[in-house]
Amino acid sequence: MKSKIKNIGDLRLEIVRLNQLKREQEEYLGDQYQLLKHKVEAPARFINSITSSIPGVDFVKGIFSAFGSGGGAKVEGAANQSDWLARALQLGLPLVLNRTFLKNSGWLKKAIVLLASDSAVAQVTQGKVSSLMSKLTKFVRPKKSKKKHKEVAPLEDIENNDMVNFGIPPDSETY
Repeated sequence: MKSKIKNIGDLRLEIVRLNQLKREQEEYLGDQYQLLKHKVEAPARFINSITSSIPGVDFVKGIFSAFGSGGGAKVEGAANQSDWLARALQLGLPLVLNRTFLKNSGWLKKAIVLLASDSAVAQVTQGKVSSLMSKLTKFVRPKKSKKKHKEVAPLEDIENNDMVNFGIPPDSETY
């Protein structure tokens, strides 16, 4: 720290010095942040360089890309308009159908059913499923009966507003 400030000139010089010190510290911290970010991203860069040479990895990344993006951006095209639920169903439905219903079927029947199921799943979105679930819960949920209260006249309608009877006589000793 510098010597004591004695006049306005010293104050202005100290303000300039502190602003310059602040800028230098911000630049230093920014550089340190970039170095740390580069070190942290090194394993991801290494894995990306390995997976870029493997065929089919882009397909798997495309299927699961909606999980990390919070629903995914909707782009023109049937394959790109699906959300995470539709993508999961497109991946899981063929496996379930092959293990259960199409276990002893031929390859032609499996191909036709799986193609039809894929186009049907493309129409399923998270919004449609949630609206269907809300309608179903509204149907299943019991109706709440409203309690009927006796009609009580408001205070304005009671005659002689000065003396409203609350059950205690005004001249009684209630202590």
